[in-house]
Amino acid sequence: MKVLLYPHSMEVGGSQLNAIQLAGAVRDRGHEVIVLSEPGPLVERVRKSGLEHVEIPLHRGRPSPTVMRIISELVRQRDIDVIHGHEWPPIVEAFLTPTLIHRTPVVGTVMSMSVAPFLPRSVPLTVGTELIRQAALAAGHRNVELLEPPVDTQADNPSIDGNSFRARHDIRPDEVLVAMICRLVPDLKLEGLLTACDAVRDLAVAGQSVRLVIVGDGQARDDVARRAAGVNATVAREVVLLTGEMADPRPAYAAADVIIGQGGSALRGIAFAKPLIVVGEDGFSELLTPESEPTFFRQGWYGLGAGSLGTGVPALRAGLQRLVDSPDKRRELGLFGRQLAERRFSLSHAAELVENMYVSAIQNPTSFGHLVPDFLHVATGVFGNRLQRKYLKWLGTAATDDRNARDVIAAVFEKGKGTKTPPLSTDRATAK
Repeated sequence: MKVLLYPHSMEVGGSQLNAIQLAGAVRDRGHEVIVLSEPGPLVERVRKSGLEHVEIPLHRGRPSPTVMRIISELVRQRDIDVIHGHEWPPIVEAFLTPTLIHRTPVVGTVMSMSVAPFLPRSVPLTVGTELIRQAALAAGHRNVELLEPPVDTQADNPSIDGNSFRARHDIRPDEVLVAMICRLVPDLKLEGLLTACDAVRDLAVAGQSVRLVIVGDGQARDDVARRAAGVNATVAREVVLLTGEMADPRPAYAAADVIIGQGGSALRGIAFAKPLIVVGEDGFSELLTPESEPTFFRQGWYGLGAGSLGTGVPALRAGLQRLVDSPDKRRELGLFGRQLAERRFSLSHAAELVENMYVSAIQNPTSFGHLVPDFLHVATGVFGNRLQRKYLKWLGTAATDDRNARDVIAAVFEKGKGTKTPPLSTDRATAK
């Protein structure tokens, strides 16, 4: 097969890293894969993976007529068999031109915490949690598979040396290093970042030898930096350290004793055999243990509201205290996490699932009778979304990250209460 894979961004982030890793894994299964993307830090990673890269403009509308024209030309010139769009703009752009004109099948991946309501319902989708899969099916999508964020357990492993990272940042061997490796953005991330600063501050004030390192960059960097400066002033030493973005953050994962995170970053952390505390919003934090594992299988590596230890700073502080106090517990939960990563989240499993979706999409093209209503649904929805965002921008309240809608996420979680945990196998029968 000839596959055109289109990530929504080339900033360092979980969805984009997953897309690039998946492109390499699909290529390794014997297919030709072309990566279409804007310029950015992760383009070098695409090239180092030996993948062909085609560049699109960085500054453009979403959806972009220019990008749709580029996709159409690639489909025609390179005989593309299937297009794989990651997140809503690539999915919509691929659908509006190649699918309608050339009848080239499109497969979509959504790793955001909600599926945009205007996505074409005939496009096969993969989503990152069972609750979102159920919500997408209920919204009328006909083919939705569960694809939890894959982990390259060969590249991300406990043998990687983190000593140089600790030495570079003057982190003593006896200090317990807590790491958060993520984009510094307001949506989904900021609450957890600020809560972690405060929880580590409380532990340091109580005399614990603990440090927090935050690796990443983004629009909320100033907010995080101000909180870090306040913590450091309170404790009268550097307790919270911001390193900025790292194109290859593996040394930071390897150097850490504890990982705090969500989504793909959380799963990369357990691949390094590090104990993990998952954070979300409304004060959510929860330590990954054999007891909490089913919760994450159901709702994904994120949460809303109270965890088992309560909410907010006290809950996160209690979870960290348990790990800071016990090297044995850190080793025990680190080994548990590594085994889980190998068993459930391997990149090879993800590549096989996606390959099967490609084959199915090619062999079972969408009928014209489904394409026409889908086109009207997408066109109406995208136009309405652009008007809404312009209005919110005028009010000064537009979302600054992606299309994650806070109220939609809350509705999915509320609807999912009491849902049974899916079995270990993540295969799902195609919805009819």
